[in-house]
Amino acid sequence: MRLEVHPATADRWKDLEKLFGKRGACGGCWCMYWRFSRAQFDKQKGGGNRRAMKKLIDSGGTPGLIGYVKGEPAAWCSIGPREDFPRLAGSRVLKPVDEKPVWSVVCFFVAKPYRRKGLTVRLLEAAVEFARRHGAEIVEGYPVEPEKGAMPDVFAFTGLASAFRKARFEEAARRSPTRPVVRRFAGG
Repeated sequence: MRLEVHPATADRWKDLEKLFGKRGACGGCWCMYWRFSRAQFDKQKGGGNRRAMKKLIDSGGTPGLIGYVKGEPAAWCSIGPREDFPRLAGSRVLKPVDEKPVWSVVCFFVAKPYRRKGLTVRLLEAAVEFARRHGAEIVEGYPVEPEKGAMPDVFAFTGLASAFRKARFEEAARRSPTRPVVRRFAGG
């Protein structure tokens, strides 16, 4: 399956809306989970998060990448400098590994017809290239590694460790049995 990947810019807003659907990807998230405190995120779940994402994109921000299959929006990957995701700072498990500046891949959403077809790995490759073009030297991810087999897709929104390994990311830290912090040199 061929995947064409583009930055999520204002001219692609309708595609992001189509991909995320009425539920805003998952439960009204609109991929704002890592950008706000839990209280703020919960308060504006749904329409508020949608407006926040639109405002971010309309202001010239590029909060992620959209993957297309045969011209249809099929997949999403959120990427940016770690500072763009303040919720990471408050995590005991996902705290910084060291003082090196990193770009973070924090979230994925793949439309149901396209799941389990390797799109996450291709999005990761595109994310590393995108970060490299913007000066990043290290790209970091925070996948889940289920202890016993498969897990429901909704709980794997940060990606699976196996996909990151396929995209040549290496474990940099593990503060929880199921949550490695992985990195890949971007060569920026």
